[in-house]
Amino acid sequence: MLEEVERWLATRSWSVTERPLHKVMAAKRSSGQTVSVVLPALNEEETVGDIVAIIRHDLMQQVPLVDEIVVVDSGSTDRTAAVAAAAGARVVHRDAILPRLPAVPGKGEVLWRSLLVTTGDVVCFIDADLRDFSSDFVTGIVGPLLTDPDVDLVKAMYDRPLGGAAGQGGRVTELMARPLLNMHWPQLAGFVQPLGGEYAARRSLLEQLPFPVGYGVELGMLVDALHLVGLDALAQVDVGVRKHRHQDGQALGRMSAAIYRTAQLRLARGHLIRPSLTQFERGEDGFEPRTYSVDTEERPPMVEITEYAERRVA
Repeated sequence: MLEEVERWLATRSWSVTERPLHKVMAAKRSSGQTVSVVLPALNEEETVGDIVAIIRHDLMQQVPLVDEIVVVDSGSTDRTAAVAAAAGARVVHRDAILPRLPAVPGKGEVLWRSLLVTTGDVVCFIDADLRDFSSDFVTGIVGPLLTDPDVDLVKAMYDRPLGGAAGQGGRVTELMARPLLNMHWPQLAGFVQPLGGEYAARRSLLEQLPFPVGYGVELGMLVDALHLVGLDALAQVDVGVRKHRHQDGQALGRMSAAIYRTAQLRLARGHLIRPSLTQFERGEDGFEPRTYSVDTEERPPMVEITEYAERRVA
């Protein structure tokens, strides 16, 4: 297995510099493929506008690599929607997509619904909390999909600084996801950032995948894609450094629980015995328990949704 991972790292791990923009554009023109960029957003008014503006300027106005930018607002209480629209994105509220099916909170829910309001042959997901954003994030992960027909999904890899220390971000990755992948899906051990929110994939793959509604979506997508299309259809591209808002330890614990639950279902396809997580916070009378539910729902492959099938026919 180690030999297979080493071979994959040598043949399916690249740098953004290996595919200059003019080569990516040439591949896009010759293939006729279209590209959608999706930003899932919840209270990201400080950063979402800059990300949208940079993508529009660099990859829509300077060169026509991106065909649409869609921000899916999952219930923001700040000016996220207004800022994103002013920067040039099409903004769609999560609840307005597939209204017959009540939405549940979670990032995976938003990504799943975005397939119904985008049209690109290639769909690129970018988190809306990135700082010092570069359009290399988009060109890096879209490039292999446009230039190599054998690649179906590409994840960004990068350094994640924490408090000024290089490489110390991604605590859930190192403490939860990486051990899970190495033990249970060792073919995926070569991914530097398996939980990263920046990745692109062919619509033809995404529409066949189930989507965990919460934080387990990235791990679930990798595992399911591995089984559906195989390791050589997966790739990663080094895009440099990722700066974003870091969450506190309690939030990371809840994220870890959701990821573990996603892995558990894929290992056994059984039911979670206790779909909740109890954490502790110090109060006036000592440590007080706080119990949170763990995401227990997954959305089916989009090809099974009637509205999606009808749109494809139309």
